[in-house]
Amino acid sequence: MEFKKYLSVFVLLILVIAITGCSNISIRTAVEIDAPKQDVYAVLADLDSYPKWNPYHRKVEGKFKEGSELKIHVLRPDGKEIEVPPHMIRIAENEEIIWGGGVRGIFYGEHSFILESESPKKTLLKHNEDFSGIAIGFADLPPDVIAEGYHQMNMALKKFIENKY
Repeated sequence: MEFKKYLSVFVLLILVIAITGCSNISIRTAVEIDAPKQDVYAVLADLDSYPKWNPYHRKVEGKFKEGSELKIHVLRPDGKEIEVPPHMIRIAENEEIIWGGGVRGIFYGEHSFILESESPKKTLLKHNEDFSGIAIGFADLPPDVIAEGYHQMNMALKKFIENKY
């Protein structure tokens, strides 16, 4: 009897995934910044500076260290304020910063900042997010709103860094 109950729940979840068609959301944004990538990295790595320049990730609490738990206060462009509790997944100095978390297969997200040198004084920042799992279709994750928030953050970062030069 217990097996039939779990089987029914599993079948229901599969049907929901099939109906919603949403088990992955990918957001891709990028910005060219007129500064060396070590300068861009330094600002992104300074979590305490986020309230000074970042309109999307208004405040980030936690240590800039792999495995560290974070608390990120987000103000989305649609006015919704949320708090997310990721952890630092990967830090490669002057190359990438990745935070995220959740339960793989159910709800999981990875937020990445990837830095590429276009010249000694120009950096391409790729600012991305990938959400996956069966619960994604039920989450309040409007891709257009999130992408706009990342775009606003990218432009604010660009202005903040370029005004130092």
